[in-house]
Amino acid sequence: MPSEQQLQAKRPVSAALTGPYGHPFHPILVTVPIGAWVTSLVFDVASHVVHDPDFLTRGSMWLIAVGVLGALAAATVGFLDLFAIPPGTPAMRTALVHMTLNLLVTGAYTGGFFWRRAAGTAGSVGAGMLALSAASLLVLGVSGFLGGKLAYRYGVRVADEATQADGYVRTGTDGEDPGRSR
Repeated sequence: MPSEQQLQAKRPVSAALTGPYGHPFHPILVTVPIGAWVTSLVFDVASHVVHDPDFLTRGSMWLIAVGVLGALAAATVGFLDLFAIPPGTPAMRTALVHMTLNLLVTGAYTGGFFWRRAAGTAGSVGAGMLALSAASLLVLGVSGFLGGKLAYRYGVRVADEATQADGYVRTGTDGEDPGRSR
């Protein structure tokens, strides 16, 4: 039987804002910044191998902006999820590191966006900008690992074990006992 602290970490602060029990919005929202920032790095690298890189450089800059906006939406919901985690627990410590890394990455990408905007979009992406994006993605990967640990190891904002087990109970559709072999 899960403890009261475990159950607290699984329940939403507000289902309307953070997603219903067992189906949080935060993991859905993080796909926007991750996808945008990975694609921006692909565009950055590609800008060094094509004849006319301006469209890739410009596209990368705007993908970074989309990623920052998506990260702010994911952070808002993630911050609300943080309130459900009991203080002083390994899950809370992990969540705080996860949040800090995400805020650093979002700040780095925000700075990178303004750096690119000031530099203009003519030519290939500069080596410093490319390095900032690559380093930011590496940190984002570490943070993503910690986010996975929160969900899959600590069960933060996922259904309790009894509810999860319902998904693995066979049901017979033809009226036969599902446990009986044919």
